[in-house]
Amino acid sequence: MRILAAAVIIPTIAGAVAWGFIESRQEREAETKRERAVKAPLRVSNANGAAVIKVDAEEQERNGIQTTALMPAPYQEEVRAYGMVLDLARLTELSNSYANAKSQLETAQAKVAASKAAFERAQNLYKDGRAVSLAQFQVAEAAFRVDDAAVGAAQSRVRTLRATAEHEWGSALGKSLTEGSRIVTRLIERQDLLLQVTLPPSVSIRAPPATAFIETGKGVRAAITFISPATRADPKIQGTSFFYIASAESGVLPGMNVLALLPTGTTVAGVTVSASAIVWWQDRAWVYLRAGPNTFTRKEISTSLPAPGGDYIVKDLPTNSAIVTQGAQLLLSEEFRAQIQVGGD
Repeated sequence: MRILAAAVIIPTIAGAVAWGFIESRQEREAETKRERAVKAPLRVSNANGAAVIKVDAEEQERNGIQTTALMPAPYQEEVRAYGMVLDLARLTELSNSYANAKSQLETAQAKVAASKAAFERAQNLYKDGRAVSLAQFQVAEAAFRVDDAAVGAAQSRVRTLRATAEHEWGSALGKSLTEGSRIVTRLIERQDLLLQVTLPPSVSIRAPPATAFIETGKGVRAAITFISPATRADPKIQGTSFFYIASAESGVLPGMNVLALLPTGTTVAGVTVSASAIVWWQDRAWVYLRAGPNTFTRKEISTSLPAPGGDYIVKDLPTNSAIVTQGAQLLLSEEFRAQIQVGGD
């Protein structure tokens, strides 16, 4: 009986061991296959220092990689400058002081007109020997002389404030202040804001453009209007400065520093790059250009020239090339995955 049981048990154990060995072997083979599937063949090479990514037509279609021909987009060349939104407390103070001086002058002029008439009447009556004594005549004359001197003092005060306004803020703003025109009124009421725009020390332009732009956010522009050359330099930059006005709706506030873009009047050839074509790496913008039917290369671009609709105007891309507009992020991932695999090997 015991012999019979052993005869049954031993083959069973041997079968289980054999089955376990086979299953373990199959698992190892499956694992090896999975590892090989994950680690796809490298598709990145190097040409003239630039990475070239190879993706065949079937993979391009499967991964939705699409390219679009770059379209010419001529644009006005712009100079980058530094903009600072000025505090207008001093301009407001000057405006109030000038208004008070003008009021005092008008009051003094009204008084001298009355005292002059009284003096002339007293003078005529005194000469004719009628009911005006010498003392009365002298009092009338003294009052007139005092009022006339007050007019002179008030006029001097007005002239001084006018000269101060033009000296501190330039002829355009100074004249607007003394004439009470709309420009200074809107500035004092904070409907508009005054900016000092300063060129880099090594940059010059023939004439400041009547209209320029500032960037108030990433890719957001606001128009600014030229007023006059600035009356003082920015001590931190030491370049040529101009006064510009921006609408309060632009979102800037006194004390803010912004990037200013001044058109030079020169037309430059460029191309339109859609936002979907841009990938960001190391805080810089990149695009992928088609180098061949199945190859792509990455190129850095500048996004300093936003275009309507969220696109960008770029001047250093060839107009006869095609750019990846769908799937650029996939190419970036593939490029750096290949680098990681090379490092792992």
